[in-house]
Amino acid sequence: QVHLVESGGGSVQAGGSLRLSCAASGFAYSSYCMGWLRQSPGKEREGVAAIDSTGVKSYADSVQGRFTISRDNAKNILYLEMNSLTSEDTAMYYCARGGGSSCRPRRADFGYWGRGTQVTVSS
Repeated sequence: QVHLVESGGGSVQAGGSLRLSCAASGFAYSSYCMGWLRQSPGKEREGVAAIDSTGVKSYADSVQGRFTISRDNAKNILYLEMNSLTSEDTAMYYCARGGGSSCRPRRADFGYWGRGTQVTVSS
């Protein structure tokens, strides 16, 4: 059973940083595409970043250069380092697991996600 638990969210001022973590269990973590999605009130859930089983990373244009996705295959943990945060980054952030051949920061590439962790950026 796929189990994804996010942590590390919180409130931060614009320009600040946060690091999100995701503990994964119930599947062969190192073999899967993993990623982060986010959803703001009234908006569709959108892809933020993805990392495939070989470590290749990709980002949404809106976060390129500010966010860094990484994975620890020994501990089954996924990370998202977020810098230079703006109010536009305020959202619920979800850790997600892929399953198909594509591993891009798109909702359609992910079939499982956790309950999320809230990130609020105040200006």
